[in-house]
Amino acid sequence: METAARAGGRVLSEYFGALDQLEVETKGPADFVSVADREAEAAIRAVLLAELPEAAYLGEETEAAAGSSELEWVVDPLDGTTNFLCAVPHFAVSIALREAGRTIRGVVFQPLTDELFACARGAGATRNGAPIQVSSRERWEQVIVATGVPHRGSPHHERFAAQLAAIRDRVGGIRRFGSAALDLAWVAWGRFDGFWEQGLKPWDVAAGNLLVAEAGGVVSGLRPGDDPDSGASVIAGSPWAHKGLAPALRGSE
Repeated sequence: METAARAGGRVLSEYFGALDQLEVETKGPADFVSVADREAEAAIRAVLLAELPEAAYLGEETEAAAGSSELEWVVDPLDGTTNFLCAVPHFAVSIALREAGRTIRGVVFQPLTDELFACARGAGATRNGAPIQVSSRERWEQVIVATGVPHRGSPHHERFAAQLAAIRDRVGGIRRFGSAALDLAWVAWGRFDGFWEQGLKPWDVAAGNLLVAEAGGVVSGLRPGDDPDSGASVIAGSPWAHKGLAPALRGSE
C-alpha cells in the first residue's frame, strides 16, 4: 500500500509543479477532475491489483471492478483536488483495504511533506513508522476541530449552519483545510481534536476513519443508522472530544 501511495504521490508532485499545463474537467458543482487524478489512480491501481489480483476495486476516478474474494481496495488518488488545482499544498492519496466490507488497513500519504500515515486493524497507527495517538487535551478552550464546509450546490448548507452554531462557542477553533483524508489523519496524530463532515464518499474516509480508531479515537455517524465508512456523515475525535461533540452536533439536527 505504501508503494502504491508513493507511486500516486510521484505523479501528483510532478503535475503540481506544472499546474498551468493541466486540463481540468467539471464532474459536478465544485467537483473537478484532471489528468493528474486519473494518472495517479492508474499508477496506484496497477500496484495494488498486481499485489492482490483477486481483490475488488473501488476508486474515485476509474471504473469499479469486481473481485473473486471478499477483499476490496478503496482509493482516492487525490483527496483535495480543489486545493491541488489552486496550488494550495494540502492534499493526499488515500488507500484502504476492506475485507467483507470492513476496513482492515489504511494509508494516507501527503507527497509534498512526505508524511505517510498507516494503520492496520488491531495493530495501531503510525506516521512515517512512528506510533501516533489522538489528542489528550481535555479543555474545550484548547480543542481544535476540523470540518468541511458544504460546497456550492450541496444540499447540506442549512444543516451545516446549525451544526456550526452548536459548537463554535464551545471549542477553541474550527479549521476547514479541504481534505477529509488529511483531516482524519491529523485527528489520529493529535493535531486536531475532532472532525465532522457529511456528504462524503467511502474513498474519502475509509483509511482515515481506521487511522483515528487505531490511534485510540472514536468514529461514528452523525445520524442514527449512518455508517461513517460510507461517508454519509462522520464524527471523529479523541474519546473526550467525541463525547462532547457528538451530542452537540446531533442536537442541532
